[in-house]
Amino acid sequence: MSEAAWQIRPERPADATAITALNAASFGPGRFAKSAYRLREGVAPVAGLGFVAMEDNTLLGSVRFWPISVGGHEELLLGPLAVHGDQRGRGIGIALMQAGISAARQGPWRGILLVGNEPYYAKVGFSRLPPGRVRFPGPVDQDRILGLSLKGGEMLSLTGQVRRAQIDAPVCADGAALG
Repeated sequence: MSEAAWQIRPERPADATAITALNAASFGPGRFAKSAYRLREGVAPVAGLGFVAMEDNTLLGSVRFWPISVGGHEELLLGPLAVHGDQRGRGIGIALMQAGISAARQGPWRGILLVGNEPYYAKVGFSRLPPGRVRFPGPVDQDRILGLSLKGGEMLSLTGQVRRAQIDAPVCADGAALG
């Protein structure tokens, strides 16, 4: 497979099953206990900010962005970013993030947060936030809280508790939808 064979395109509703399977394979069932997943519980991803990598009608990777509130300001949470294990190293994850960040710059958000590996995410402009300034619910390694300003330097002044910006669907404790 050549590097140029895959393409990034906006996520479509028909991609949902493949994305769910990719995330399950990439992160396992323990993902639901993580703080970032708890912030997504009952919340729909931001429409227009989900992207997939496709090659020969096969989903290779995906990224989504979620609405969050930090200190009363609406921001974005990146993730999950998932690429099939046998496809890593082809630049797919970076290209997915670049597409999402570019689209997010057109919106009202000031910045994007994530919990992740700084050397990898720094490739698209993320950097570590000062410990304690932004607080996620539950245990989070402070050295893995990263931010990217969408509007000139906004991450420099961001402070506060990270919360879900909205609830789109009521959920029970195990994450299953109610109703």
